[in-house]
Amino acid sequence: MTAYLPARLLSLTVAAILLGGCSMHRETVSEADASATAVAANIAHEAVAKSVPPPAPPAPVGLMAPAAAASASLDAIAISGSRMRASSETKATATSKSEREEARQQAQSGTLTAGDYDDLLNPRQYARYAEHYLQEHAQTGLPFVDTRTPVKIRVTGRDGQPVAFADVATIDNRGNTLRLPTAANGTAVFFPSLDELPERLQFSVDAKGSPSVQRTVDLARLGSDRTLTVELPIAGHAPAALDLLLAIDTTGSMGDELRYLQAELDSIIASLRRIRTGTDIRVGLVVYRDQGDEYVTRTVAFTRDLADLRRQLGEQRADGGGDYPEAVDRAFADANRFDWRKDATKVMLHVADAPPHDELADEAWEQARALRARGVHIVPVAASGVADEAQYLMRSMAALTQSRYIFLTDDSGVGLPHAEPDVPCYIVTRLDGLIERVVASLLTGHRVEPQADAVLRHTGDYDRGVCRSTRQPRIAQ
Repeated sequence: MTAYLPARLLSLTVAAILLGGCSMHRETVSEADASATAVAANIAHEAVAKSVPPPAPPAPVGLMAPAAAASASLDAIAISGSRMRASSETKATATSKSEREEARQQAQSGTLTAGDYDDLLNPRQYARYAEHYLQEHAQTGLPFVDTRTPVKIRVTGRDGQPVAFADVATIDNRGNTLRLPTAANGTAVFFPSLDELPERLQFSVDAKGSPSVQRTVDLARLGSDRTLTVELPIAGHAPAALDLLLAIDTTGSMGDELRYLQAELDSIIASLRRIRTGTDIRVGLVVYRDQGDEYVTRTVAFTRDLADLRRQLGEQRADGGGDYPEAVDRAFADANRFDWRKDATKVMLHVADAPPHDELADEAWEQARALRARGVHIVPVAASGVADEAQYLMRSMAALTQSRYIFLTDDSGVGLPHAEPDVPCYIVTRLDGLIERVVASLLTGHRVEPQADAVLRHTGDYDRGVCRSTRQPRIAQ
């Protein structure tokens, strides 16, 4: 299903990646805007190479578990099913080699369309949505990430530039130490209620080459931007490395769109090197299904061999599942076992259409919190059939980790109808370009917006991620 670039172009792309190597809040200074605009223009320029029809895929390769060196062969690709909640499905499975190759060749990059939403930029709208959801689903016991009252600790160098990956530590009301690394924009975000912070907050900041800095702040006296800035006696530094983990639900309900997702992700991986020249990129993979299926999870350890990763991604097939929830908790537990680098921007792209089982939702959430503590940004990509439970958990995890919620739209005509998200505004673009912009934002520390000609349509009053409209989001009953 993977859409492969022509051989010569692919070889040049891989060679460039191997020779080289490959964040989030809105910036108002001209330098940040110029940087974000340049990245957006570069992404738009790459769209030309993504429309080339793909040749036949390469042969399959094995997968490795993160905790073991042994590898297991994957089955050949088959595509089946569409998400139908809590019901059995008739699966039309393409099992022959010729059928698989035909499906892959038909799936070209740039097919899928999507929108995104940043709950950190729209705190009041998110609070209305979350409070209503939790009232209607009180039995879930899921937490509320109150994005209205964050504590943002921004660490800069003496030159005023952000210091990425500084260690920010504080003590909660129960005496536990909570540590978060700063992101590419130099900021670590805490949530007083969720993190059980005291009203008088003491915290420390540590970074390589700088003495430890301690501060105490009365949370009631924070300004409207809820930001505390700490300047260290070192120069600011930006990320020079990227760890990208693809966590993909491969149950039968994902079959209608999986071959297209593979094509999109292939082009995204190929473009990572061009986001920031010289960045050291590693990409890993977790695919998961559910208990009782052929497998629950399979993994590919982080690798710089992106051509090999492309082949392994292309050998995934959709099958299994059956009921609505899937083994999200197990996939996230595996994600925590990866060797994430401390000095790299860390992104987990979670492509799925279902939540974890109700009795394991807390475990999935705890795994997400563990990923947050390591500085991993969880970027959900909600496929067709995403219902209220999955949307709420995905958006909560995105907000928790300074990320954005991505959702597929019907503009592409691929798959079953996509559920309208409970958000007051968004813009629709191609999925591949959107993911590239989100990753670029996390890597550079500056929000990257699309070029005007990349926008397919608008919903609501959208202004660089902020919804100016006061329309109440749709809440499913």
